[in-house]
Amino acid sequence: MKIVYMGTPEFAIRPLESLHEEGFDISLVVSQKDKPKGRGKKLLPTPVKSKAEELNLEVFQPDNINSEDSIKKLKAINPDFIVVAAYGQILKKEVLSIPKYSCINIHASLLPKYRGAAPINWAIINGEKETGVTIMEMVEKLDAGDMYLKESIKIEEDDDAITIHEKLSEIGGKLIVKALKGIYNNKIIPESQDDSKSSYAPMLDKKMGQINWDESGKQIKNLIRGLKPWPSAYTFYRGNNIKVHKVELSSKFKYGKNGEIVKVSDDGIFVNCRDSCIIIKELQFPGKRSMDVKDFIRGNKMDIGTILE
Repeated sequence: MKIVYMGTPEFAIRPLESLHEEGFDISLVVSQKDKPKGRGKKLLPTPVKSKAEELNLEVFQPDNINSEDSIKKLKAINPDFIVVAAYGQILKKEVLSIPKYSCINIHASLLPKYRGAAPINWAIINGEKETGVTIMEMVEKLDAGDMYLKESIKIEEDDDAITIHEKLSEIGGKLIVKALKGIYNNKIIPESQDDSKSSYAPMLDKKMGQINWDESGKQIKNLIRGLKPWPSAYTFYRGNNIKVHKVELSSKFKYGKNGEIVKVSDDGIFVNCRDSCIIIKELQFPGKRSMDVKDFIRGNKMDIGTILE
């Protein structure tokens, strides 16, 4: 069974490994262009490119997967399947029609909920109790194709986008192997999606991370969990943009305004919100590394009574 695999970030690594371990003929790995990172702006390979090279697989990084040259290269391979996992470019009809069977997507949500670019993050931000992975056929409409397999997991209170990302990547690796074998052997019957139950998970941006201290404790905690590690939730302390990476909830202090620091101790920085108190456990000042509050306050001061904005 000949495969073209398309993926870019860490989420796509485990499915690639699983296909390789199961002996699939991965004829080509397609990933986004290398990007400059860090203070030195050094050009670094994508996570999937690094893994593919480790596995001695050919890597292709086109500017546009739908270009004439890209389509020519894919057609020359004559794949049975194209498998896509967070690749980062939209595949047009001419590409979708190349494989003998179909283009298959590993999507990190329980479709039809959370179609789009950031399903893991939005499921957490919106306070969902469960999420999962859907293996689906790709069509021109965004994440709307027939579904082959699904698997769900609970979103625990201590989960964030990092931990859910890792869990779903592992599930994706398992399901894609099962799905390809089932489709190839005509043992899986696809299920159509109910568009009336669909929802959208748009791309994240930095502006959405600002904490609104007038919201409930659960809303604030979910925002912080959902935006970890990027773009990160943040607040302003005396003009400094502070990233907030980890919090806990406590009963609201009877005094103080929303956003007011009402207590500082080794247990954390206690900040009032609408219905409870947010205990900041881990934060990061501009230009500094992320620190536990217990370590931070040993050499720094956070004044009680200050209003975070």
